[in-house]
Amino acid sequence: MSLQMSIREDDLRGSAVLNLLSEHLQDALKYSPPESVHALDALALRSPEITFWTAWRGGELLGCGALKELDRRHGEIKSMRTARTHQRKGVGSTILQYIINEAKHRSYTRLSLETGSMDAFAPARALYARFGFEFCDPFADYQRDPNSVFMTMKL
Repeated sequence: MSLQMSIREDDLRGSAVLNLLSEHLQDALKYSPPESVHALDALALRSPEITFWTAWRGGELLGCGALKELDRRHGEIKSMRTARTHQRKGVGSTILQYIINEAKHRSYTRLSLETGSMDAFAPARALYARFGFEFCDPFADYQRDPNSVFMTMKL
């Protein structure tokens, strides 16, 4: 089942968006020790090298995702989250495809991400694998961590 949705760049100031990001951080801390949590809060997501999008159906927030420019050719996916009530409906896939398309539009040659290694993150890892992401070594400033896995894809 998939939902009709619109994706738009977001300023991270709306209460629904802030609540979804809070839920995202709380879940990360629920499954990972604090030193292994790489999820960003709203202030960090407002950084100039990050573009943040939200997916909506009418006035209902369905999910979010962000793209961080690591350099002129390499981007990182950040803050992918689907609202609990809309999981398994294609929201994550739609946002991910949107981010991949934007990365290609920016002429990136590589797109990478970090996610958790625990079972709770298995659906996220499966989603990324379906889109062609493969496991890789840590990138950018990340270090090896048994609580993290790193994935990348060439564009």
